Amino acid sequence: MATPSKKNKKNKPTKQYGVAELKTLGKELLSSAEKINNLPILLTYVSPSSPPQHVLESLLSLHSYFLPLLPQLPSSTATASDGDGDQSEFIYLTWIRSKFDEFLKSLIDVLVSDKSDETLKEVVLDTLMEFVKVANGGAFHSSLYNRVLSSIIHISTGPAEFLIDLLTSKYFKYIDVRYFTFISLEKLTRNLEGKDVSDDKTASADGTDESQSCSNIESVIRNMYYTISHVPPPEKSDDTSDFEMWSVSDVDADDKQLKSKKRNNNVLSAARLAKKMKLKFTKAWIAYLRLPLPLDVYKEQMF
Repeated sequence: MATPSKKNKKNKPTKQYGVAELKTLGKELLSSAEKINNLPILLTYVSPSSPPQHVLESLLSLHSYFLPLLPQLPSSTATASDGDGDQSEFIYLTWIRSKFDEFLKSLIDVLVSDKSDETLKEVVLDTLMEFVKVANGGAFHSSLYNRVLSSIIHISTGPAEFLIDLLTSKYFKYIDVRYFTFISLEKLTRNLEGKDVSDDKTASADGTDESQSCSNIESVIRNMYYTISHVPPPEKSDDTSDFEMWSVSDVDADDKQLKSKKRNNNVLSAARLAKKMKLKFTKAWIAYLRLPLPLDVYKEQMF
C-alpha cells in the first residue's frame, strides 16, 4: 500500500502544471496506487482561482478515482476504534476520505464562485448531484444536498438563478430531490428566523455580533423564493410508477427476482415520499412566509 505524503495542503503547488500534465497525473493516479501523491496535487486545481480547463481536467480524474472507492471509505467521523482488522488500511482509507471531503468542499466553492463560467458550473453541479445519488450507500445523501442547496441560496452576487434553473430543469422532476428540497428550505428558514432585513447586524449562533448587510439577507430570501416557487407542487397520482427517483441504485445482479425486488423497493420508497410530500411542501412554505419578506417578494405573494 502506497503511503501518502503529509506535506501536501490545500495551498497552490510550487510547480504549476499545464492541462496535459494534469491529465497525465490523473491517468497515473487511476492506474497505480504508487501514484497516490498525485491526489493532493490534483485537488489544489479544483479551485475558483484555477483556469476552467485545469479545474475540469482535475475534476474528471478525481471523480473517476473516488467513485469506485466510496463503498470502502469510513465515515468522516470514524475513529480508529471503529476500524476492523488492519489499522494501517483504516488509516489509509481515512486519509482518502478526508481528501474526498476536501474535494466536495472545493466543488461547492467552484460552483458558487462568480469566477466560474456557466459551462463549468453545470459540470460541477452534475458531479455533486451524482455524489448525492451514490455517496451514501445508494440512499439519497441529504446532508450533502443540503450543503449544495444552502450554498446556492446564500450566493449574494452572481449565478444563483442560473444554478436554480439547472436544478429545476434537470433534477426537480425527481420526487426525492423535491422532497429533500422542501426539507432543506425549511431548515434554511429556521436559520433566518429572527434576522431583520432592516438591521445591519445579526446575532450569530454563539451569541457574538457579526456584520451582515440587509441586502445580503434580502438576497438569500429572494433566492429561497425563486427556489421554492420553482419546485413542482405535490402531484396527485395513484400510479406510483409516475414518480421518478434520483437515488435509485443501479442493479448489477443478473438474478431477475432480485432486480424485481429492488425495483419494488424503489417504488415503495417513492410512494412513501409522495404521501409525505404535501406536509413537507406546506411546512416549507409556512416557514418561508414567516420570514421578513422584502416588499417586492411580499407583493408577488399577494398577487
